[in-house]
Amino acid sequence: MEGQDEVSAREQHFHSQVRESTICFLLFAILYIVSYFIITRYKRKSDEQEDEDAIVNRISLFLSTFTLAVSAGAVLLLPFSIISNEILLSFPQNYYIQWLNGSLIHGLWNLASLFSNLCLFVLMPFAFFFLESEGFAGLKKGIRARILETVVMLVLLALLILGIVWVASALIDNDAASMESLYDLWEFYLPYLYSCISLMGCLLLLLCTPVGLSRMFTVMGQLLVKPTILEDLDEQIYIITLEEEALQRRLNGLSSSVDYNIMDLEQELENVKTLKTKLERRKKASAWERNLVYPAVMVLLLIETSISVLLVACNILCLLVDETAMPKGTRGPGIGNASLSAFGFVGAALEIILIFYLMVSSVVGFYSLRFFGNFIPKKDDTTMTKIIGNCVSILVLSSALPVMSRTLGLHKLHLSNTTRDSETSKASANGHHKAL
Repeated sequence: MEGQDEVSAREQHFHSQVRESTICFLLFAILYIVSYFIITRYKRKSDEQEDEDAIVNRISLFLSTFTLAVSAGAVLLLPFSIISNEILLSFPQNYYIQWLNGSLIHGLWNLASLFSNLCLFVLMPFAFFFLESEGFAGLKKGIRARILETVVMLVLLALLILGIVWVASALIDNDAASMESLYDLWEFYLPYLYSCISLMGCLLLLLCTPVGLSRMFTVMGQLLVKPTILEDLDEQIYIITLEEEALQRRLNGLSSSVDYNIMDLEQELENVKTLKTKLERRKKASAWERNLVYPAVMVLLLIETSISVLLVACNILCLLVDETAMPKGTRGPGIGNASLSAFGFVGAALEIILIFYLMVSSVVGFYSLRFFGNFIPKKDDTTMTKIIGNCVSILVLSSALPVMSRTLGLHKLHLSNTTRDSETSKASANGHHKAL
């Protein structure tokens, strides 16, 4: 009887592992397809020739798509965990959601962490060096020569980074035990290095998010149609049309000897055409789009920004006044044990909206900074090098988002108890089976 119970437990464990692997694969496949369409929308269109550079670009494209899919998964895991917790609380005995358990969520987080390390330290450096490589002098040119040069560059880069981290750790903590622990590459070195990069990502998020919150109003104002209050669009379009015709006549009358005047006039004509296009779009927009959508979106942005600032201020006051509000490490409710908000499902939905809003604001703020302004992708005119830089930046921001959300008090879910909870449920199920 005990042998049958052991076989049944092994079968249940096997089926759960297969189910979790299938779900993870399907979710990642969807994210990969969406990421591929996004990157190909901005990637510069090259010749469809099967030459060496085309193969290198295609490999770099696949690696960048993989990294962008991992970044999207890291962003979506936090809302997915919150909504899963509320669903398990609302329907604890539902047969159709038994697959949505703590083991699956914990496995997704582990995979996201593993793939983030893999993309950040292996795939993206390989894609960049592989794209810029030409092969060592004296060797036969080809894909193998490029791969050899890329591998050598990666080894040298790894040695440089490991040496810098080892020296920094020796200077900060001059302890033999701490320096010996650095020799353990998998258990200590890589998590320590990834923690340093997550710290830099958190600092970057704290820098970009306030800028993005202020820039969101400007960006949405450019995307939406503003209300026409005391404006005559027909008159403005007529004036801008006359100005366009005048510039066109001046360009046709100038000789090719004054190149600088022609370039200035062409730029001015392009600006006039852009302005005319915007005015025509405002004229064609419907009344509800002009008078309802724009004010509603602006009010919604104002409310979300105010709630974000209010929650952060309340969390800071709680940390300063109440000692019980401090993070307690691994203690806390796991998946499906308690609601994350006092308002239940409504509060969890509000947290999800705020997390997405903070992520979008941080991305907008990142591209609004002067130093990263050149990273802005353009449709059908973005080089692979710039795509790799964008993917790495988004990966760093998305990896730091859970840490920032936990720090600001927007997310109080503890995943450390999920393994324990799953083991407890399995033990209770086995005990129930034996009792039967």
